[in-house]
Amino acid sequence: MKLSEVKDILNARVLTCDDALDRNIVAGGGADIMKVILATVAKDGLLLTGLTSEEVVRTATISQLGAVVFVRGQEPSARTIAQAQNFNLPLLVTDYSMFVAIGKLYMNGLRGLDGSW
Repeated sequence: MKLSEVKDILNARVLTCDDALDRNIVAGGGADIMKVILATVAKDGLLLTGLTSEEVVRTATISQLGAVVFVRGQEPSARTIAQAQNFNLPLLVTDYSMFVAIGKLYMNGLRGLDGSW
């Protein structure tokens, strides 16, 4: 699924790297605990989270994620946005809850980061 499709499905706002919307996302998952994120992510995967700290960007970069979507309208700080921009990591924000956002993506064909992709 293209990141542009994720954006449309979630009615998301793009915070960084709007030129990367043609990026292919292979699977997705949601978590608010860094340990869980590190254990379940995949290269070019999509992370949905309510955490907006710089640690999310570092974790996503280390894990080679394709993008991060902040749920519940959570906006990261300017410093977090700048860090993501430096790493060419797309950040998006949706007003949907994590549960609803994941459900919408799943119903539109994006599979989970649980090894079934």
